[in-house]
Amino acid sequence: MATHNVESEVTGSVWKVQVEVGDSVSEGDVILILESMKMEIPVESPADGTVAELRVQPEEAVQEDQVVAVIES
Repeated sequence: MATHNVESEVTGSVWKVQVEVGDSVSEGDVILILESMKMEIPVESPADGTVAELRVQPEEAVQEDQVVAVIES
């Protein structure tokens, strides 16, 4: 089984988590939404699969390139 890291593209904070561990996702589905400089930035799944890990929670600060979730396909 392949794993795919979902990474933050910006530094900001987690505004909303759209999925839960165990959910099925398709490539391009929104995993979570970040807030940075008063903008909402969607973080999308890089592949079809199942959410294996969520490594952040709402209101948590994240850094650019930080792994925020893991998808298994």
